Amino acid sequence: MALSKVTDQPSGRERRQWHRARAEWPITIALDDGIHEARIRDVSRGGLCFFLDRPVREMTTLRVEFDLPVESGVRRISGMGVVVRSERISQVIDHYEIAVFLQDMAQPDRDTIEAYVSLARG
Repeated sequence: MALSKVTDQPSGRERRQWHRARAEWPITIALDDGIHEARIRDVSRGGLCFFLDRPVREMTTLRVEFDLPVESGVRRISGMGVVVRSERISQVIDHYEIAVFLQDMAQPDRDTIEAYVSLARG
């Protein structure tokens, strides 16, 4: 898992509070119907975005777990979040881009994400 570049700050209607870094890691999502595997697109201290093969309704609460690269290897990050956006990314196949606000996460995990994003910013 290599360090990724930080995405540019959004403009227009998108106003994020935290900087984010691109990512391409697996993530485990726990929903009411079970466990699902997805791919993270980007991560920040306050949220993340991932790709999944099914839609998830906005305001759905879910549990997330993923391994974040750190200087000493990887650190397992986990927490609870709420879906704030779920958009189909292709008319041909069922794949969705899902944005999650991380509402419940241990402070050390948030700090680890922030450190990763800061390193990605260079």
